[in-house]
Amino acid sequence: MKDTFKSGFVTIIGRPNVGKSTLMNHLIGQKIAITSNKAQTTRNRIQTVYTCEEGQIIFLDTPGINRAKNKLGEYMLHAVNSALSEMDVVLWLVEPTTYIGKGERAIIERLKNIHTPVLLIINKIDTVKQEAVRQAVEAYRKEYEFDAIIPVSALRDRNTQEVIRTILAYLPEGPQYYHEDTITDQPERQIVAEIIREKALRCLDHEIPHGIAVVIDAMKDRPAGNIVDIDATIICEKDSHKGIIIGKQGNMLKKIGTQARMDMEKLLDTKVNLKLWVKIKKDWRDSDYLIKNFGFEQRE
Repeated sequence: MKDTFKSGFVTIIGRPNVGKSTLMNHLIGQKIAITSNKAQTTRNRIQTVYTCEEGQIIFLDTPGINRAKNKLGEYMLHAVNSALSEMDVVLWLVEPTTYIGKGERAIIERLKNIHTPVLLIINKIDTVKQEAVRQAVEAYRKEYEFDAIIPVSALRDRNTQEVIRTILAYLPEGPQYYHEDTITDQPERQIVAEIIREKALRCLDHEIPHGIAVVIDAMKDRPAGNIVDIDATIICEKDSHKGIIIGKQGNMLKKIGTQARMDMEKLLDTKVNLKLWVKIKKDWRDSDYLIKNFGFEQRE
């Protein structure tokens, strides 16, 4: 470890689907947060850890900022607001466009009320020409005095190490909070549940994924130690949704399970025997008890 060691907490904010979880997964070098092209992919504050000789960065990936439509949405907004007030550095991800809409302006207003370094990350630069990136930089520079603006492609892993270097420049000197081998504070059960939810998000229709949660009923190593048995339940809100999730002759549930099992085996570095069920809990997203029961606990 160097004589001068920096450490601190960094939150990643932005509108849904801008690439927050993809960026964090690339920065950490391992898949922790689930990704999809649907809104509300990230529901919890997911904490991950990056450690190098210069310092340690604890990342907090927050839910996408959006208007709350139910109690789950209110929980997600609470997670974002509390994250902003606690951090040493804020990363704000946007897309490479000169259009700054209501959502972005609402974020700018929130940023004006904090006294924290803000780094603007213009993501998805692989999807536009270089001139469009330059124009986006100029458009945002007029709206807020950012401490740094960094164009990246999280998906292609372009310029992501510049993000690390810039964060370390703004972090204070501090202790190493976690062992250097630590990459997340998430329990394995929670990561496994999120993997299942990711596969459901990718496989199912747009209307259904918002109304699903995943509960791990059992997760046990076999005595020989070469297989992990996982029993999980996908929770949905409607009878019609249950039929779609299961699919004709169980084909959709098998597809979700097969894709999830492959990711789990990479994560756990062992064979996985995964069994999935589907249950209905009507309007669970408006139930404080069920929201908490499905793992969405508010952290003050």
